[in-house]
Amino acid sequence: MNLTIRGQHIEVTEALKDYVDKKLCRLDKYFDAPLASEGYVTLNVVRGLHTVEVTIPLPGVMLRAEDRSDDMYASIDAVVDKLERQVRKHKTKLNRKFRQEGSLKTLAVETASTGAAPSEQQVEEEFEVVRTKRFTLKPMDVEEAILQMNMVGHNFFVFSNIDTQEVSVVYKRNDGKYGLIEQT
Repeated sequence: MNLTIRGQHIEVTEALKDYVDKKLCRLDKYFDAPLASEGYVTLNVVRGLHTVEVTIPLPGVMLRAEDRSDDMYASIDAVVDKLERQVRKHKTKLNRKFRQEGSLKTLAVETASTGAAPSEQQVEEEFEVVRTKRFTLKPMDVEEAILQMNMVGHNFFVFSNIDTQEVSVVYKRNDGKYGLIEQT
């Protein structure tokens, strides 16, 4: 796999590059052929917090993981563990699909006829809604929605924006600030 490693607020040393490369090579054991895709790794340090983001686009699936800790090497290890879990989960789903459909040929014919990748079809079939909530949207401004969200202890809050008369969502960002999603 080809890796593009870049640093934000950190100099990417040869030791860091070698460590990232060595750790991400562990993913190769899950594939029959070597990965030909390009992987993207971003190493970032903000206020002493070491963040590692890895994105690996594969046919039919996008592997992505992120981790933050006080140590860059620990963050890299945690990200690789997350990616390994994603790959194992994806392969298990594919194997289940092969067993249910009968064979690999059936899956290939199905994929060719629909034009979609097997994992996309599979993911659509496996989403299950386990709980539904209904509530009336109280018209309020953004500040009141943030207060309500903090009061109920959630990381997002759906409300009717009194200024735009549309449904909006406020959410708490990883940096501790707030975001607003508005309908267009």
